[in-house]
Amino acid sequence: MDNKDAEKLFFIPFNTGGHWLLLAINPIREIVYYLDSLGNNWTTYPVMKVLIDTVLQAFRAQRDIQTSRRGANSITWIKVACPQQRNQIDCGYFMLRFMRDTLALGRLMIPTDYFEEFKCAFYTKDQVDEIKEEWCQFMIELNVFS
Repeated sequence: MDNKDAEKLFFIPFNTGGHWLLLAINPIREIVYYLDSLGNNWTTYPVMKVLIDTVLQAFRAQRDIQTSRRGANSITWIKVACPQQRNQIDCGYFMLRFMRDTLALGRLMIPTDYFEEFKCAFYTKDQVDEIKEEWCQFMIELNVFS
């Protein structure tokens, strides 16, 4: 709750039980950016939506923000047209790549058609391998394998 009025983008990697996707949340604007490399809608995962909406409503209450009954459901979910995976196993790497691309640009908003710098229908094998390499290097530097 430190700096609870400062705009930030919070990243939540979310596992649906067999698939990783990314939620990027701006709690001040009450916007949830939904990035799914399989192209599903957030309505595919109703438990996830209820959980995130509840968290944002609790954050609103902590900030003592009063809303009308109609405004209580003013959380905006935006499906981002992001690169799509071509297999059933790379979702975790795509989720990491989405997060890395967003952090690299330092933005508080994600365009609905993804970032111009990274816009493509699919990541190439080299782009997926690049994030795999970065993830391995990160894990080695954390020394989690000793």
